[in-house]
Amino acid sequence: MLDEKALREWVRSVTRGETSRRDFLRTMAALGVAGPLANSLLAAYAPAAAQTKASADDFMPTKRGGGGKLKLLWWQAPTTLNVHLASGGKDYDASRVVYEPLAALDGDANLVPILAAEIPSLANGGLSKDGTTVTWRLKKGVQWHDGKPFTADDVVFTWEFAADPATGAVTHRTYKNIKRVEKIDDHTVQVVFPEPTAYWFDAFVAGRGQIIPKHLFKDYTGDKSRNAPYNHKPVGTGPYKIVEFKPGDVVRYTINPDYHVPNRPFFDAVDMKGGGDATSAARAVLQTGDFDYAWNMQVEKNVLERLERGGKGRVVVWPGRLIEHIQVNFTDPWTEVDGERSSIKVPHPFQTEELIRAAYAKAVDRRTVAEQFYGRAGQASSNFIVAPPRYASPNTSWEFDVEKAAALLDQTEWKRGSDGIRVKDGKRMKVVYQTSINSTRQKTQAIVKKAFEKIGIEVEIKAVKAGI
Repeated sequence: MLDEKALREWVRSVTRGETSRRDFLRTMAALGVAGPLANSLLAAYAPAAAQTKASADDFMPTKRGGGGKLKLLWWQAPTTLNVHLASGGKDYDASRVVYEPLAALDGDANLVPILAAEIPSLANGGLSKDGTTVTWRLKKGVQWHDGKPFTADDVVFTWEFAADPATGAVTHRTYKNIKRVEKIDDHTVQVVFPEPTAYWFDAFVAGRGQIIPKHLFKDYTGDKSRNAPYNHKPVGTGPYKIVEFKPGDVVRYTINPDYHVPNRPFFDAVDMKGGGDATSAARAVLQTGDFDYAWNMQVEKNVLERLERGGKGRVVVWPGRLIEHIQVNFTDPWTEVDGERSSIKVPHPFQTEELIRAAYAKAVDRRTVAEQFYGRAGQASSNFIVAPPRYASPNTSWEFDVEKAAALLDQTEWKRGSDGIRVKDGKRMKVVYQTSINSTRQKTQAIVKKAFEKIGIEVEIKAVKAGI
């Protein structure tokens, strides 16, 4: 969400000729608004000013700082500033302000270099023809916030840290299948895979690719990883330095005057406040104007529209990768093995069956959830990859049909009992459906529960506080 008053003033100044279209687009770029979206906003508020075709230079800032303080509101509060030990997207986002990857993806899913000097390719020799090695050339002159130089040693160490099972890193799956990462020289590393790997840019790229400093974490590897003081007081290479972190509450950042990208960042300071709920977060931007931007607005359609009429802010919607979905446990949560429930040693009694999962898919009313609860922010989909548009497949489809869902279950060995719930070998077909406390999600749970019980599945609803 963007501050409505400020947005209107910027556009009025463009219309009056006091601010150039280029400067408007630069300001929006500094706010993190992609070029196509910025042009859409300009077209909505000042059509005449939007006619000129944009160039790459339109989005380039001309100086570092001067933007004051940016106030962000995440209703799920961060608990750590080490992405490799994160417990959710809030931790990824909070740590990314300080740490950086070798490369990231822009709004059109193109790789762009961050700590890398260039993106590896066949043409520049960065990618091997057999698909087993990737050579990253690192940007020179980059410093950690404490003044130490960023080198290839930090990249190698980050792999070692995340790939070590004893670390318990949430990014482990990204790095565990790498055969080795070799330092060629201080500014060159080579990643070696055991077999041809198409998705070579998972490692060291985007959120999971954030590089941590070897000189500070070298004594906190493996089972010592969670004892590192730098999990709460990070020292990165990013545009902002940490000022204060209160886990579960707030993170305060200040500008890095030695940032390696010229004329960036725009804001002098950033406050990232966490906690509360989606509705109060929306109110803080749209109605009271206490914050500049609020994240992940899972607020009911009519509530969001009413708050928007308050005139302090504007809801901006664009397709992204965060798809609301139901995750299915393939292990048995009811059986304990060696002191552990949901052990991979014991498969789930029925969710591993394809027919049952197919029945689930037909019993979820995606359209009602999307249109009635999310409004213009929702779109029913059968895909996880929905953006950018060129990656959204037209070859998949979904169908909501409770009768067909029941017919699929009738083909299994799970038969309805006297109360309508399906049973096999004396065991009832029961699921626990859990999500965070949020009115939109609770209404979604109610719709799914009703349909599932019609087809013979008992559903226990559970909701936990979003901060947890």
